[in-house]
Amino acid sequence: MVKRLSNIAQSKLANFPRPEDGFRAVAERAPQAEALAASWIERAQPSASRLYALRRRIATVVVGVIAAFLLVHVMFGANGMVIYKQKRAEYIALQKQLDHVQQENDRYAQQIQGLKSDQKSIEKEAREQLGYAKPGEYVYVTPAPARPVAPAVNHSAKK
Repeated sequence: MVKRLSNIAQSKLANFPRPEDGFRAVAERAPQAEALAASWIERAQPSASRLYALRRRIATVVVGVIAAFLLVHVMFGANGMVIYKQKRAEYIALQKQLDHVQQENDRYAQQIQGLKSDQKSIEKEAREQLGYAKPGEYVYVTPAPARPVAPAVNHSAKK
């Protein structure tokens, strides 16, 4: 069994070229490769010389395209100027709302402090909210505004 595996391994090794054979094959085909490269160079040379003559114009166009892309990206990108202006307007509106709520909070804090310590504030709230009065005083209560009656809807069709 070992002898059989040895024969298989030798037959597979025989298929691999030796390093000397590879170099010889490359050396034999070198003139053909040089001729092919020379023909490609002859075909590409007019295009290459034309491209070399237009290199400044091509570079200018490429820089212009890149600049245009950057301008569009800066203006309309995910964090561009348009979005920045929207966020800035939203920030200003929220800042105004925060100031308004802070003023309202301060007013409520003063009212709470007055109700905790000032007898006149307590008396005023009791008179306004509960309708209390001192002896000899009259309390005027305004009637609630009457709700307008909605007109009856007639679903019959006119002919």
